[in-house]
Amino acid sequence: MANVEDIVRERTKQVAAEFGERGDHFGWFDEIYRNAQGDNEQIPWADLEPNKYFKVWADGSELKGDGKKALVVGCGLGDDAIFLHDLGFRVTAFDIAPTAIEWAKKLSEGRDIDYSVADLFKPDPQWPGAFDFVLEVYTIQPLPLEMRNDVIDAIAAFVKNDGELVIVTRGREDHEEPVELPWPVSRKELSRLETHGFKQTFFEEMPGGEDDLPIPRFVAVYTKG
Repeated sequence: MANVEDIVRERTKQVAAEFGERGDHFGWFDEIYRNAQGDNEQIPWADLEPNKYFKVWADGSELKGDGKKALVVGCGLGDDAIFLHDLGFRVTAFDIAPTAIEWAKKLSEGRDIDYSVADLFKPDPQWPGAFDFVLEVYTIQPLPLEMRNDVIDAIAAFVKNDGELVIVTRGREDHEEPVELPWPVSRKELSRLETHGFKQTFFEEMPGGEDDLPIPRFVAVYTKG
């Protein structure tokens, strides 16, 4: 018998597939947030706490903001944005889903976080090359595979010279074919960042948290220039 989490994941995949059949690869995100009606448990990735894999790295590296500018890509309900703010970063965060941004603003009340509704491919013109620290958690993997290079390129563009980029994603071996949403990312795909002047400074494969056939998580850190 399927548990609640499995039911939510399957419903999410169904909604994404329905939008994809219509050629809309982004609208399903807001649909998920709206259908949740304020219940984060109806959203597979919304834990109301920072991503645990990112936090392991951040704690281990003694990450501190010191007033540096940070950008959270596809911020959802703002859990990672709040975490970075509390570490001392000046945080900008965006998501394509208006419902998620309104929800994140409420959860972040009292914190000076600059939230925006934005499309990864049509960002604020002031953002490219503007951030000391960019965080991407689970944004690459739900988008269609044919967009993967463009998604990685778009994320890379936000990082300033000498800036840092952290990516957290479901991972797969280079020879493996991804079979279902969310589409895991390979190290070969991540190596595309090297064409943008990035150097990988940290990589760790962490065990996934699923009960059945756990999918590993990659935590990869890069510096630019």
